[in-house]
Amino acid sequence: MPKVALYDVSGAQIGELELNDNIFGIEPNQAVLYDFVKMQLANKRVGTASSKTRAEVRGGGKKPWRQKGTGRARVGSSRNPIWKGGGIVFGPKPRDYSYRLPKKVRRLAMKSALSSKVIENSMVILDQLNLDEPKTKDFIKILDSLKIDKDTLVITADSNPNVDKSARNIPGVKPLKVDSINVYDLLKYDTLLITRDAVARIEEVFA
Repeated sequence: MPKVALYDVSGAQIGELELNDNIFGIEPNQAVLYDFVKMQLANKRVGTASSKTRAEVRGGGKKPWRQKGTGRARVGSSRNPIWKGGGIVFGPKPRDYSYRLPKKVRRLAMKSALSSKVIENSMVILDQLNLDEPKTKDFIKILDSLKIDKDTLVITADSNPNVDKSARNIPGVKPLKVDSINVYDLLKYDTLLITRDAVARIEEVFA
């Protein structure tokens, strides 16, 4: 089983934590990670882009000139697609881009993302993370004591308003409840700062 150092908020190592090998110790599947991130970004798309066809463009009711006898090409509307101000052929219409991968694939993607953090030594586990009041300066001190100077994803077991309010003002730091953990954020942020209780919650769900 992989072992990761356990720290307190002062930055002192107080022990080691054994992680579940089936969650934090697998070989990351790059293809599955790619498929999951692609799905997650697709699900975020709004899909409201819309263009007007020749039937929807205002005007064009009058025939520009008579059908025969002018020597010009016949035309029935000034809103046909080859005219300026005409409709759009095969343009975008509102649609839903979202789709879902199978459950086993989604679970494998999460395990791969978590294991990659352990392999890269970019996972920092805190014994507990509590603040008496929402204060960004105090949270910056915790990051400094842990020698974290990169973009960081902060995962807590339960919603903690003091931690959330203290961390969200720091550029490159995102606080997240463990129930909202996702592959995209795990891969986006360089460092994963997670509490011991949150690790236990992940192992309980994915083991």
